[in-house]
Amino acid sequence: MRISTFWLAALGAASLLFGGCSTAPVTTSDRSMLHTDANAALADFKTQDPSLASLLGNSYGYAIFPSVGKGAVGIGGGYGQGEVYRQDKRIGYADLTQGNVGASIGGQTYSELIVFKTQDALQRFQTGQFTLTADASVVAAKAGAAADSKWENDIVVFTDVKGGLMTEASIGGQKFDYQPLASAE
Repeated sequence: MRISTFWLAALGAASLLFGGCSTAPVTTSDRSMLHTDANAALADFKTQDPSLASLLGNSYGYAIFPSVGKGAVGIGGGYGQGEVYRQDKRIGYADLTQGNVGASIGGQTYSELIVFKTQDALQRFQTGQFTLTADASVVAAKAGAAADSKWENDIVVFTDVKGGLMTEASIGGQKFDYQPLASAE
């Protein structure tokens, strides 16, 4: 089986598991909670790595997913909701669907921050032309990580594991859906 076939199968499994999830939180209370959680996750990333503030200040935008849950027994999936910012202004919501196939077992919760260097990179994300595959560079949140990070296709991805234990030797990827803010928000 080719890698792209694995990746498609993994995303398909995740879509089955999380198909009923909505990109934007449905209620005002849920939107408020996501916003609070997103701000807290971003503050946590900045606390762990003070050089991140400079990276964000020099970027076009970012997406922050405060809580992504994933689990697997062979075939796995994950899901998280987040907020999207253009030059520090919230412009919409996004959801992350993750899938993998291979030797995997366990469960884990983590935060993910995707930084977009250019307008084009953010637009690819907004139009659904953006996925992360197994070969994407992901940086663990720690002091100095942002200063040492390397842009790949005008993006850099940071993760911060919050809990759980996961053993993986698998192939997979992440797919993102974007929804702009309603005019009343």
